[in-house]
Amino acid sequence: MIKLTINGKVHQVDVAPDTPLLWALRDTLQMTGTKYGCGQALCGACTVHVEGSPVRACMTPVSAVAGRKITTIEAIDTQRVGKAVQEAWRKLDVVQCGYCQSGQIMSAVALLSQNRKPTDADIDNAMSGNLCRCATYVRIRAAIHEAAKALA
Repeated sequence: MIKLTINGKVHQVDVAPDTPLLWALRDTLQMTGTKYGCGQALCGACTVHVEGSPVRACMTPVSAVAGRKITTIEAIDTQRVGKAVQEAWRKLDVVQCGYCQSGQIMSAVALLSQNRKPTDADIDNAMSGNLCRCATYVRIRAAIHEAAKALA
């Protein structure tokens, strides 16, 4: 059994230590907000926070995050920055298909938690590991700026 602290709750999961966090979340704990995209940490759909930093859950073994604070999209609206980002996403109608959005939001929250006044270059750098097939990158950037204004 591996002990994981996810969204402030301790969970015991009976999985192999090398099981990717993504599968422990989705298959074992039924937390399906974190998405599977590429399985190679290239698309960002599986982004979660570990101790506040964005990580790719598809390539992160549960043994590497045992005992550390993990936050998923399911709890991001309990944080001030998370609420601001989600409100900006809705206001600017960012989502098209929506598949990548949980990862996009998690990366945006991580950025704004560290930098409340990001430049376009800061945003592009922080979001570069998140792919969007619908190409809503301009709206994503605008929503991050909108959230930053709301947090000021």
